[in-house]
Formats: sequence, structure tokens, C-alpha cells
Amino acid sequence: MESQSARLANFLQFCIDKKAHLAGKLIHAYIFRNGLIFNTFLSNRLIELYSKCSNIAYAHHTFDKIPKKDVFSWNAILGAHCKAGNLQDAHELFVKMPDRNIVSWNNVISALVRNGLERNALDVYDSMILEGFMPTRFTLASVFSACGALLDVERGQRCHGLVLKIGLEKNKYVSNALLSMYAKCGLISDAVQVFDDMSEPNEVTFTALMSGLAQTDRVLKALQLFRMMLRKGIHIDSVSLSSIMGVCARGGSKEFSVFDQHDAFCSNMSGKQVHCLTIKLGFEEDLHLNNSLLDMYAKNGDINATEKVFANLPLANVVSWNVMIAGYGQTYQTRKALECVQRMCQLGFEPDEVTYINMLAACIKSGDIETGRQMFDSMSFPSVSSWNAMLSGYFQSGNHKDAVKLFREMQFQNVLPDRTTLTIALSSCAGMGFLEAGKQIHAASIKAQFHSDIYVASGLIGTYSKCGKTELAERIFYKMPLLDIVCWNSIIAGFSLNSQDKEAFDLFKKMRQHGMFPTQFSYSTVLSCCAKLSSSFQGKQVHALITKDGYTNDIFVGSSLIDMNCKCGNIDEARQFFNTMATKNTVTWNEMIHGYAQNGCGDEAVSLYKEMIASGEKPDGITFVAVLTACSHSGLTDVGIEIFDSMEQEHGVEPVLDHYTCVIDSLGRAGRFEEAEVLIERMPYKDDPVMWEVLLSSCRLYANVTLAKRAADELLSLAPHDATPYVLLGNIYSSLGRWDEARGVRDLMKDKQVMKDPGCSWIEYQSGDANIYGG
Repeated sequence: MESQSARLANFLQFCIDKKAHLAGKLIHAYIFRNGLIFNTFLSNRLIELYSKCSNIAYAHHTFDKIPKKDVFSWNAILGAHCKAGNLQDAHELFVKMPDRNIVSWNNVISALVRNGLERNALDVYDSMILEGFMPTRFTLASVFSACGALLDVERGQRCHGLVLKIGLEKNKYVSNALLSMYAKCGLISDAVQVFDDMSEPNEVTFTALMSGLAQTDRVLKALQLFRMMLRKGIHIDSVSLSSIMGVCARGGSKEFSVFDQHDAFCSNMSGKQVHCLTIKLGFEEDLHLNNSLLDMYAKNGDINATEKVFANLPLANVVSWNVMIAGYGQTYQTRKALECVQRMCQLGFEPDEVTYINMLAACIKSGDIETGRQMFDSMSFPSVSSWNAMLSGYFQSGNHKDAVKLFREMQFQNVLPDRTTLTIALSSCAGMGFLEAGKQIHAASIKAQFHSDIYVASGLIGTYSKCGKTELAERIFYKMPLLDIVCWNSIIAGFSLNSQDKEAFDLFKKMRQHGMFPTQFSYSTVLSCCAKLSSSFQGKQVHALITKDGYTNDIFVGSSLIDMNCKCGNIDEARQFFNTMATKNTVTWNEMIHGYAQNGCGDEAVSLYKEMIASGEKPDGITFVAVLTACSHSGLTDVGIEIFDSMEQEHGVEPVLDHYTCVIDSLGRAGRFEEAEVLIERMPYKDDPVMWEVLLSSCRLYANVTLAKRAADELLSLAPHDATPYVLLGNIYSSLGRWDEARGVRDLMKDKQVMKDPGCSWIEYQSGDANIYGG
């Protein structure tokens, strides 16, 4: 009898391995006919068979018929329900179990993690530890997976300590899960350490680390790791190839600066090499891999290659079409994206939510907000993601009013917002300084329980700051249970925006004392504060920190450093730093030219402008404002006119009001009023007070009363309560001894109740608390 049971058990194991449902049922019938149905061991195998073949009803029927259920019987049916995703039934079984072992706990924990209930899984794990069970490699792998999904690195580190304590650190299964957890939490150095400690990393190890490196924008490092994988002869499967294509796609999807263009090129070239490897290894038929390939070419902007791959697909699905639509959207080809949707429908593919979102994004990226809105309105039940895409489109196009209006419509339709919805809506309120709407969205965030969310809080801080309510922004900031660098940056920028630069600087110091590492944005903002405070001492301290933290090569931080030094009068230091910058963009050149203009170094500004042109950098409108200002302040009138005339002819930059004002100022300073008047007559901007104010100031220098009177009349009609034209005109009359007319101007000021603002000056005081190092 025992030998017969053993043979039947072996047959059942074969059926389990091959998922041979029909053959298994025949063996079940044989067992029943021969009176072996009460054999607990065989019944347990039958439960496993039906579970493997997804026949949960037969599995439960078999379990119910077992007269003497053992722990293996309970684990078998528990595992069946866990595998089927019947978590409620699994929980009820788990509670009823007369005895539990580690397998029982592992079944429940892994099922919860697989179904996205990571927090519940960790709670079950805590209960398991309290009941005295020692976790196995399977337990810890599930726990690390849960920690990675929740970004709960603190718990993950505690479990890492337990791994070392019980001696599982060399287990490949545990090590892979641990590495993946650190990678998902962004702790790449810890992930690399786990990788280095592994004696024989496999394809899972390499794939997890590559994904982590790509996630933190270390694209080239991820590519180097894949090459190492090839050199070591590690097995390459479709998952590894799909992962490295995702790395290449991530490299292409970034908005690359000049410095990063090499990275983008490397990503596309490496992607083509991986494509060749895919063909070489015979994966041309793998649909998932082909979709990754499409996505990689699309995100690298190589739409021709994307179209070729799509045309040669042996099989396509909705995902393939969605990637094509997204690719056309990324390259601003809205018409082709629409054609793609039409072809997709003609071939019998049903568009899903992603299709509509990609099409919506295509319209928005191309600036076709109207078509995007038509697409949005055609959706029967748009999801939150679709609402967010439309809101984002309005925000990106500067149409803040419609963004707020759409958010209100979303509220009326009882669609619950998420953190993205609230953040975009708040950004639109901030963009137009709409305080009342910002308060309403604040109330909506409290109702939706997102007011403590870091991103929403940052949006609220930004909105209140831009509406001039820094006290409300500060109140939200200090109520936050957890603060990240985004919140700190928001509050610092808010104070700086409202000219509370000393307070902003003090917050920067507090941020560092709280152990936060400043980002490029932090440094750019605090350098702007130093510039506005004309505080060279504090600026030098910040510069030292920037050097220490390795941000000197960041273009935006570098540009801010130049601006700060120039505004503090350290023009030579600014130029020295400018010369050492590895990469420069238009902003960098503009800051240095403008710095020369501010410090009266006209010749140097013009020379640098010419150097900029020679380097191949394209000047923009701000470049010309800077260099024309320099010419005006340094008496280089003819040079300025020559540069002004070259703007549109040679560089395709149409002059605007600021450019005309610079040239008029230059002509006025040189006493060339006839030319200034000719230029005023032909310029399209005559109703701007700044231009007339500039001209009036020049008239004072040359005692040109006639033109001064005209400029003053224009100013008084445009800004009747501005004291400047009265003061300037009165000073002209006084300097010429025309006291009656000067008195008449002062009397007019009194009649119109125009008050002159008092002047002020300040010096930098280096107090003991100025040290930003916290010492």
C-alpha cells in the first residue's frame, strides 16, 4: 500500500510540475475508487495540483474531505487561496489554523506583498516575530520587497541587521531582495555595497542594480554595469534586456543640457547595441521586449527607428500603440499621433486610459491645448491621471485661469484629487497670485487629507509666498510632521521672493543644521539672497560650501555665483570663476556680461559679447539688454547702435521695449537727442513710463528743457502719482535758475498729493551669527 501511495504521489508531482490538470483529475479518480481518498499525504498533493492549475473550487473540496488535516493540509489550501489572490478567504483560514509554522506566515506575507498591501504584510511580519518565529530567506525577501515599495528604508535597515545576525547575508535570494530595496529607496551606495559583497551575483542582481542606477539618473553607470554583466558571462534573459532598454530610455527621456548631450548620445547608441543583442539572442518575437525597444527609441527621440521597429513587429498590442502615440507626442507630431489612434481603432484595438492620456500629452506638448481639451471632453469617465494631464497642459501654457476653473469642475463632478492634482492647481494659483483660490484648494487638500503631503505642502508654501503671505507659508512649513529638501527650498525661495533675504538666509542655515543637504536650487536661491543683500562675506561662505558639495560645475549654481560676485562688486572674482567653468550656457554668458554692465566695465562687456558670438553660443534678448546697458553706462554709443542694428539682421532677435530703452538712454547720455527722438517716433512702444523717465534724466544733464517738458508731460499722463517726473523736471528748472517754474512744479506735486519717497543706504555688518557652518 505504501509503495502504491509513493507511486501515486510521484505521478501527482509530475502533474503539478507540468500543470497537467486532466491527468491529475484521472489520478484523483483512481485514488477515490481505490479507497485512498483519506490518505492525508495524497490529498495534500491533490490540493497543490488544483492550486497550480487555478482550480480553487476542487482544491477546497479536497481539503474539506480530509478527515485528519495536518499543518501541511492547512498550508496547502492557504497557499491555494493566496496564489488565487483570495486574501479575505486566506485570512479566515489563517485565523482558523490550529497550528501554524513559518510556511503559513510566509504564504500570507508574500500574498499581501504581491497584491500591493505592503503595509499589511509588514504588520503580519511583526506579529510573526512577536510569536517567536525565525524568518527564513522567503520571509525576508518579501519583507525587503515591501520596504522597497513603501520606501521604508529605516525598517529595511533593521531587517538587514537581522539578516547579518542570523547568517543569511550570503544567501543570493535575500541579497537580491536587499539590493533591490536599497536601490528603490535611492540608497545606491548601500546597494553597490551589497552587490560588491556578493560572491556570485546573478542576472537578478545585475538587473536590480541597473534599475536603481537608472532611477537615480546614473545612466552611464547602469550601462557600464550591463557591459560588466556581458563580460562576466552572466545569463542574459528577456527581463535583463528589457531592464537595460529602460535604462537607455531613461537617458533619452531627460531634458539634457549641453553638458548632458553626450549622455543622451551614449544612451541612444547603447540602445542600438542592445537591439542588436536582442536579435542575436533570438528574442525578436518577445512582445514585452519589443515594447521596451519601442519605448527606448521613442524616448530617445529617434522616431524613424521607432516607426521601423513598430512596422516589423510580429505582434502588437495596445501597449505598442500607446508607445507610438507617446513617441509622436514627444516629437511634437500631434497629427501623426491622431492618425495612430484612428489606425489603432480601425484594426480593432480598444483604446485604454493610457491611450487617451498619451494623446492628451501629445496635444499639450505641441501647444495644441484646444485639441487636447476636445480629447479630454470626449472621454466618458476621465481618471484622475487624465484630469492631471489636462491641468498640466493649462499650467504649462500659462493658462492658469482655466487650470483653476478645471480644478473647480473636477470638484463639482466629485472626482477625488490626488497630490499631483492639488500641486498643479496650487502652482496655477501661485502663477497668477490668486490668493482666494489658493485658500480654497488648501481647504480641498485638508478634506482629501493631503495637506500633510510633502509635495502639496510645498505647493501651498509656494502659493502663499507668491501671494505675499509669508506668515501663512511659514505656518504650514512648521506644522509639517516631516520636511524634505523640497519644502525647505520652497520656504527659502518664498522669503527671498518677498525681499526677506535675511530671513531666507537664516532658514538656509537652519536647513543645514537639520542635516539637510542643499541642492542646486537651494544654492541658487541663497546666492540670490547674498546678491540682494550685497553680502560678499556670506557669499564667500556659500561659495565654499558649493565647492565642498561639488556643485561648482552646475551651470545654474555657477551662473548664480557670477551674479552674486558681480552684485557685490567682486567683478574680477566673477570673471575668474567664469573662466574656470567647464560648461557654459546662454544664462552664464548673460550673467557675466550683465555683471560688467553693472560695474561700469563697458569695454569688457562688449569684448565678452563678441567672445560669446565667436564661441557659437546664440545670444538671446537678455544678452542684448546686458550688452546695450553696458554700452549706455560706458559711453559706447556707436558700438551700442551697431549691436542694436545687428540684433534682428544677424541673430534673429526682435528688439523689444528694453532694447529700445537702452539705446535711448545711451543717446540721451551722449546728448544726441535728435537721434533719440527719431528712434522714439519709429519704435512700437511709446506708452511706457520707463523710456520717458530715462529720456527725462538725460535732459537734466544737458538742460534740454523743451524735450524735458515733453517727456515730463508724457510721464504725468501715464503715471500721474509718480514723484519722479516732478522731481527731475523741478531739478532742471532749479539748475537753470528758473525758480518760478521750479516752484510751480512743487506746487503741482502738493495739489496732486504726490509724495517723494525718502532714499536709504546700508552697510554690511558681520555679526557673530553670520556663520553658515553652524559652528
